[in-house]
Amino acid sequence: MKISCGTDIIEIDRIKQSIENLGDAFLNRVFTENEIKYCESKNNQKYQHYAARFTAKEAVFKAVSSNLKDKYSITWKDIEVCNNEQGKPYINLYGINQELFESIDISISHCKKYATANVVILQNELW
Repeated sequence: MKISCGTDIIEIDRIKQSIENLGDAFLNRVFTENEIKYCESKNNQKYQHYAARFTAKEAVFKAVSSNLKDKYSITWKDIEVCNNEQGKPYINLYGINQELFESIDISISHCKKYATANVVILQNELW
């Protein structure tokens, strides 16, 4: 087994500006339909939730990147951030060999100005 981790932080205003300037082009390139639906349901705090999901995707990418052929092997939408019934975030991965990972744990947080995410992955060593 191997443990890998990733972390990311972003100013919420950067995501807000991207959404306001690029609109659906940005949203549909970065976020899944489920993520957009979730964030839009947060009304006045939607930008915090978009930013949190953005940082989560970056953190996951950093943690899984050693298992990728190259950085173009994965897209934004191959990483989906969901929440269980208790509100705890979890990750769905698409287009990546799931056998590589024993478990993925993620923590997301945001405040008025910043969003951050940390991920820890327990990797199977298949070779």
